[in-house]
Amino acid sequence: MKINEIIRKKRTEKGYTQEQMASFLGVSAPAVNKWEKAISYPDITLLPALARLLDTDLNTLLSFQEDLTREEVGTFMNVLVSVAETKGIDGAFQIALEKCREYPSCDFLLLNAALTLEGLLLTSQGSAEETHWLDIVEDLYVRASRSCDPEIGNQAKAMLISKHIGRKEFDTAEKLLEELPAAALFNKKQLTAMFYLEQDEWEKAAELIEQKVLSEISDILSSVYTLVEIAVKENQISAASQMTAIARQITELFGLWEGNIHIAELLLATAQKDADGCLDILEKMLPSLNKDWKPGYHPLYRHLSLKDTNIGQMIRCGIVNELTNPENHAYDFLRNHPDLKKLLSRYC
Repeated sequence: MKINEIIRKKRTEKGYTQEQMASFLGVSAPAVNKWEKAISYPDITLLPALARLLDTDLNTLLSFQEDLTREEVGTFMNVLVSVAETKGIDGAFQIALEKCREYPSCDFLLLNAALTLEGLLLTSQGSAEETHWLDIVEDLYVRASRSCDPEIGNQAKAMLISKHIGRKEFDTAEKLLEELPAAALFNKKQLTAMFYLEQDEWEKAAELIEQKVLSEISDILSSVYTLVEIAVKENQISAASQMTAIARQITELFGLWEGNIHIAELLLATAQKDADGCLDILEKMLPSLNKDWKPGYHPLYRHLSLKDTNIGQMIRCGIVNELTNPENHAYDFLRNHPDLKKLLSRYC
């Protein structure tokens, strides 16, 4: 709560009128009224007496909180998404920056604000402010990368590394890579699962291992996508086609989200500048992005209950934006195809 709300709440709890409180403090009743309406604030010399009168301490009175909990940060990220939907990306950035100014040393907030805002930018239609917003996101990553918490700092550094590589700032990327620790000599989730198994807590153990399987197979699939891109750049189309088939097999075998099936296929068709092939893939891919993924329906993920996300919508918006952006020359071969506008009109 803000100071005006705390003053009003504490005053009513004590049963004082505004006039009584004003009399006790030696101020006017209109002054107290202004405090409670946030028109003005008590003089700093009055704060100790005000806190004692209201039976509270200065930290509570001034709404002082050292840091946000992880649960509070998670709740705030949901608020950010809601604000972006109702007030647009500008509104989301505004409240995110206000919160970061309020808690400038909360590294977990800085990192998650950057991740969420960047995700929202990917789904937005773009604006004149986009470059400015991207700079702000990167600044949040930089601040989070200095965190004393290795988990937060390393994740922020990883995000920065990908940005520097994308801009061909290889020296900077290499320096950050050197700061990242080597892989751990043990897997914490595996050890924790063994700990639960020894105590016959099967569900807890299963959930951890299922999370591990899902995370690792997703990493493998992402690596296969990268290998497809490399093979295409090497003009090894046969190898790229084989790995595209492998990506499909991984997706189906491990019960991953259906939208994954078409990503490698689209990469390959785009590299070959196969307009008809791209359209055929998009015809299958775009509607598949609307389908929810229910991990509990697959035997590998029986104990997982992942929250619903808008990842499919985000990917679909990103693809549509890329296809319609004239500055993205990767799709020039496709942009004038007579059937493309018909296809996109169903998803714009």
